[in-house]
Amino acid sequence: MKEAGLIITEFNEQRDLTQEELIAACENQDALISVGPNRLNDTFFTACSHLKVIALMSVGYDNVDTKAATKAKIPVSNTPDVLSNATADIAFLLMIAVSRKAFFMHQSIVAGKWSFFDPNANLGIELYNKTLGIFGLGKIGIEMAKKCKAAYGMHIIYHNRNPNSEAEKELSAEYVSFNELLKRSDVLSVHASLSKETKSIFDRDAFNKMKSSSIFINTARGEEHNEGDLINALQSQTIWGAGLDVTNPEPMLKDNPLLSMPSVCVLPHIGSATNETRNAMAEMAAKNIIAGLEGKRVPNIVNTEVMDNRC
Repeated sequence: MKEAGLIITEFNEQRDLTQEELIAACENQDALISVGPNRLNDTFFTACSHLKVIALMSVGYDNVDTKAATKAKIPVSNTPDVLSNATADIAFLLMIAVSRKAFFMHQSIVAGKWSFFDPNANLGIELYNKTLGIFGLGKIGIEMAKKCKAAYGMHIIYHNRNPNSEAEKELSAEYVSFNELLKRSDVLSVHASLSKETKSIFDRDAFNKMKSSSIFINTARGEEHNEGDLINALQSQTIWGAGLDVTNPEPMLKDNPLLSMPSVCVLPHIGSATNETRNAMAEMAAKNIIAGLEGKRVPNIVNTEVMDNRC
């Protein structure tokens, strides 16, 4: 961006900005790279209608009121595709860790509880030839499915708004209803974007339909599962385990009961946290900003209704 002649103002405080602070920070700027969960709503776009372009450092944009952005004629962009492998790696990691109670067993060593050998203690679940259910078989879900099929010979079922015929051919994946997904999955991995339809879709009713031996994985958005219902499902052994890279709310409090459950593994939303992926995301965001400020079409625009010369 500096090579493109842009003057950059960085805000490096180790905390989330309030909306008022973010609006004030944008007052004399032409563009914004938004990192993290900043809420860009109608109030923001009304106050910052002078912005020429916004680049998100994420693939998800559920924190942005795209209708308000379009009304203000501000193109908003994201960073798709480049984080698919890294995020799928985290889903795969969580699945394996949950199946063998890995985080809990590590904590037991730290607590000095590694004692005599008991052949019936701390037993996990094998994943070979089990059924993987994918909720949202997009790019990340496909990468997760590939790993599971290659490593464990897992059968792939999925639920989308629409069938994915290419993925079905590549993975021999089976399109099923949401209820069928819940009932048949040994591992259910969430990769759908957050929307009105998917918010809290994994609630008490959903968990009650799952196998008592099933594992629930969420690396998409924490708001897609009801955390209280998830805790109850695990405590009542309605489901066997859970692996979360996203929580509801975030950050998770240190006394959350999920953190002390044997068959639960929680990570602090690090799905895209590799040097390679974050560098690629930053480069993509920078290119989106440069294009917007040069009056070109923003490469990864999400509110495509904005069609004036700035995008």
